[in-house]
Amino acid sequence: MKKVTSPYGNNLHHKENVTHGQFAFTTSEAGNYLACFWADGHNQGSGEVSVNIDWKTGIAAKDWESVAKKEKIEGVELELKKLEGAVEAIHENLLYLKSREAEMRMVSEKTNGRVAWFSIMSLGVCIVVSALQIWYLKRFFQKKKLI
Repeated sequence: MKKVTSPYGNNLHHKENVTHGQFAFTTSEAGNYLACFWADGHNQGSGEVSVNIDWKTGIAAKDWESVAKKEKIEGVELELKKLEGAVEAIHENLLYLKSREAEMRMVSEKTNGRVAWFSIMSLGVCIVVSALQIWYLKRFFQKKKLI
């Protein structure tokens, strides 16, 4: 039995009594997908179970044969279509990485500012405590008439 669930709990694929085969699905939801494969309990004594997974995403998962038939292209044109798809995938990935880098830079700058303020406040507390210690010790020794 096999089942694929989207990040929002939607069933994308569910099939029972499967011994072999392949399947594909297309989705626009981003996130972690859950793929479950399990063997029924009545087959426990029959031997071993083997599962081979070739998980493809993005441009690698596209069925280029159907694209070639649909658009009636072949040879160099098909290769150019593949390359165009790869370039688009790389461009989208770069845009995603750029936005993530901007977010991380902003978090880093906020953290840097907070650490700077914490350091300044810690230094201020140390100076105030040192001044209070000096004042207390001076007063203490004056009362004992040692100074």
